[in-house]
Amino acid sequence: MNQPRALVVDDEPDIRELIEITLERMDVATTAVANLDDAYTAARQSAFNLCLTDMRLPDGNGIDLIRHMHQHHPGVPVAMITAHGNMSSAIEALKAGAFDFVSKPVDLQVLRKLVSTALKLGDRAATSNRTLIGNAASMQNVRNTIAKLARSQAPVYVSGESGTGKELVARMIHEQGPRADQPFVPVNCGAIPEELMESELFGHKKGSFTGAISDKLGLFQAADGGTLFLDEVADLPFGMQVKMLRAIQEKCVRPVGVEREVAVDVRILSASHKDLDALVKQGHFRQDLYYRLNVINLHVPALRERREDIIVLSEHIFERLAAEGSGDRPVLSERAIEALERYGFPGNVRELENILERAMTLCEGNVIDVHDLALLDEGDGEKHDGGPYIPSDALDAVLESVEKETILNALKQSRWNKTAAAKLLGISFGALRYRMQKLGLD
Repeated sequence: MNQPRALVVDDEPDIRELIEITLERMDVATTAVANLDDAYTAARQSAFNLCLTDMRLPDGNGIDLIRHMHQHHPGVPVAMITAHGNMSSAIEALKAGAFDFVSKPVDLQVLRKLVSTALKLGDRAATSNRTLIGNAASMQNVRNTIAKLARSQAPVYVSGESGTGKELVARMIHEQGPRADQPFVPVNCGAIPEELMESELFGHKKGSFTGAISDKLGLFQAADGGTLFLDEVADLPFGMQVKMLRAIQEKCVRPVGVEREVAVDVRILSASHKDLDALVKQGHFRQDLYYRLNVINLHVPALRERREDIIVLSEHIFERLAAEGSGDRPVLSERAIEALERYGFPGNVRELENILERAMTLCEGNVIDVHDLALLDEGDGEKHDGGPYIPSDALDAVLESVEKETILNALKQSRWNKTAAAKLLGISFGALRYRMQKLGLD
């Protein structure tokens, strides 16, 4: 393997020397220059795997170099060296396309981790085990953006309605990036009780509070070296937002009951189905934390905004369910296809999955017709079959209740003979067993 090379741009000789020595000990060859003009010349004459640049330079600033490298040498990650505490400069650099940043005085451990992560970009093919299904232009744009964001360490805020696949997007950013072999730790900020949130996120020391019977590693530390995904970040209590901001900015946490802070190296991705900008204006979410999380915004479109993908998604869902043992792969009738393409899907892709899974389990034979879908008509507030309107947030519970009742009735009619019950339901024995296990009936 060829020795990796780094371009170092800083007008302070001491900083250049410190970085050169550190990188040479990592077996990284360096070319160090003091200004933009020399940096442009060096980049033309040699190939580099990484660029480190100061923000303030005699003939311009590091943002100019970031843009130049993106235009003329797009495969080279550029990291910014910023003044201590100057987060506005760091965020400006990240928005301009910087891979990451390091503050002065340069912490050598932080620098070494940054360099190691950056160099992995060249060794890793941008592949992922997951993908977003859909041929709509909006989804192609999302996939292209994910590939670009995977090469950066900038915080990304994933916006979109519930059920659109925001966590999947976050996982793809992680899997296509240099941290892919490190943990991806998802956190549902709305599911953690407020009194336990600090302990869950930052950890605690044994005996630090009632119930702390042993030391506990926090989720920040569990994600060290990898990615921390803060789902439903809008639900963070206001008091916890201050501590979250400090943890992100200082790249360290203080477990409950511990005096010293612990350094952590995590990439922060976050998401919410709520309008975070509106919450900031209403005073319910800290503006400084919002700007720190929302360095780059990636919006995931609602399913009704890409109706051409509904049938493609349906085919993919059927293939997955059949592979999981939910029965033979069914087909949609023409009427069912037309109904799905007209439907508004307030619950987005997640709702489509629930509708198809239920229909696949309960339909007679191998063809799913419109009545098997039991779609809600948002226009007149009634079901297509004339039944009562069900709020979208209660859809999952209602579908599960109906499915459970249907299976129980079939079991009672067959005197709890599962083979006979499966025949009554028009599904395979394996599919019935799978559904019973999922519904807690087995």
